[in-house]
Amino acid sequence: MAPLNKTAFHFSQRTELLDFLLEVSSQISRTIELEPLLETIGGIISQVIPGNLVAILLYDEVSGELKLRHGQGHREELLRSLSIPLGEGITGVAAKERKAIVSGDVRTHPHYLAAVDAVRSEIAVPMEAGGKLVGVIDVQSTQSDAYTEYDQLLLQLLSSRIAYAVENARLYQQAERQNETLKHLAEIAQQVGLLLDLDTLLGKVAGILHGYVAYASFNIFLVDEAHQMLRHRFSLRYDQRVRFADIPINKGVTGHTYRSRQITRVADALRDPRFIVTQPDIRSEIAVPLMVQDKVVGILDLESEQLNYFTEDHVQLLTLLAPQLAIAVENARLYEELSQRERTMEADLEAARELQSFLLPRIPIARHGLEIEARLAAARTISGDLYDYMELDGGKVLFAVGDVSGKGAAAALYGAMVSGLLRSLAPSVGSPRQILTLLNQSLLTRRVHARYVTMMLAVWDPARRVLRLANSGGLPPLIVRPSGVEDPRLEGLPLGLLAKASYDEIEIAMHPGDLAVFVSDGVADQTNAEEADYGKERLGQLLFAHRADSLPLLCDTVLADVTRFAGGAPVFDDQTIIALRVQS
Repeated sequence: MAPLNKTAFHFSQRTELLDFLLEVSSQISRTIELEPLLETIGGIISQVIPGNLVAILLYDEVSGELKLRHGQGHREELLRSLSIPLGEGITGVAAKERKAIVSGDVRTHPHYLAAVDAVRSEIAVPMEAGGKLVGVIDVQSTQSDAYTEYDQLLLQLLSSRIAYAVENARLYQQAERQNETLKHLAEIAQQVGLLLDLDTLLGKVAGILHGYVAYASFNIFLVDEAHQMLRHRFSLRYDQRVRFADIPINKGVTGHTYRSRQITRVADALRDPRFIVTQPDIRSEIAVPLMVQDKVVGILDLESEQLNYFTEDHVQLLTLLAPQLAIAVENARLYEELSQRERTMEADLEAARELQSFLLPRIPIARHGLEIEARLAAARTISGDLYDYMELDGGKVLFAVGDVSGKGAAAALYGAMVSGLLRSLAPSVGSPRQILTLLNQSLLTRRVHARYVTMMLAVWDPARRVLRLANSGGLPPLIVRPSGVEDPRLEGLPLGLLAKASYDEIEIAMHPGDLAVFVSDGVADQTNAEEADYGKERLGQLLFAHRADSLPLLCDTVLADVTRFAGGAPVFDDQTIIALRVQS
């Protein structure tokens, strides 16, 4: 750092002081990065305040402590580890009381914490920005009565300017860390989002995550509510697969995490009564709940040999990773379960139907300015149709109606994969058209012979009362208004067939009382004994005639009319309905 023009400790004229403060402002504004800024600040203080030791301590709101971030004259180990609670030591008292403290003989000061035996004088001045505690500037001298009232006033003038620069640099550093975290998260999600084999998935996650969190042990436990246990599913310790025992749901750090549904961070495992010793060298632990649709399905548990290893940056990364990992784990577990059931086809079809029914989203009766109702009638025991409901950022809602090629368990399995991919992709994508494009690309990377899916996507924007629609071979919704029925034209190729498929998107303005009714091919294409199709025209007439009915009654009326029209003809396709009515 270039020396300041004024190196004397007193300024003879007011203009000299103003020039000095302007020069300070100029120097600290040259960088937004925290470490170089602290180095600059330390140099400025050393030039104008006499002392043997200079320290800049920053306040950590999470721990409630001052942490030494820059020091001149202090031991290296102190720079790495010193933390001072508010109210302890001269710096802690200055921070807590938000006032400068000057001690001419620290040996007589009741709050002095001895770090260097030769120190005799100390001056500590808090830094505040907009009423918020930023930290403390602390200068110490080996001479008694080294600091005057003038030194205190000068350091206070400096602190008021320095505080805002430090706070801005910390915010910039935080934003940089968040950007880096999002990059890491995107890399992990990209590599594991399409894996359906659970062991392969968890091994991949463990390997990638170790590049960002140097854990000693990576563990996944899956929730077994029926037996009140956390079942050990996967562990990696020093790149080796190991086996741990299952844990009762009310025991250990993992059990606490399941019950609290919050991340649990243990700084010193041996001092925490919840800690279950599995390896004698473990000193800290972090456990993260894996949740799908507000339900804890598993626990990610990491352990370290270092005390207090897991930081706020680790917490942030794992918080963002957990929802995607939970969906991936749940998809992989579902794939594993359904694959086993496929091998014992007839015996397990009823159980598969129950599982599929459990996995269908629980659509609320009313939400985001809409009344909502859904029906799915399977042509066989289990369905190749799928529908989904998902709340997005900004109060928006995504609706999907899909139809997988084929029938039975294979179609249901493929549909489960499609639903999982849709849920992992949709929250981070802006429009239905983009979602279909990414979903098509994802399915092509795991192409299954003779399998594809048609899908109609809609995003409801309650603020604008607009439906944004995109189609991949499904049926556009019928829009029922008091003036009549509209059948918007919107086409697109099915998902999972062609790499260069593109999808159009339209917007439809909706008004209070308007209906939007989505159906699968199984409704419109149902034939009767004369091989005539039920058709969208007949459906539109029925919907217009019953537009004032409650949505449950309306859906039941449609399915009953399709059955009546078939007149005993075979039902070859699954029948799905989602009905939306705009509330006033």
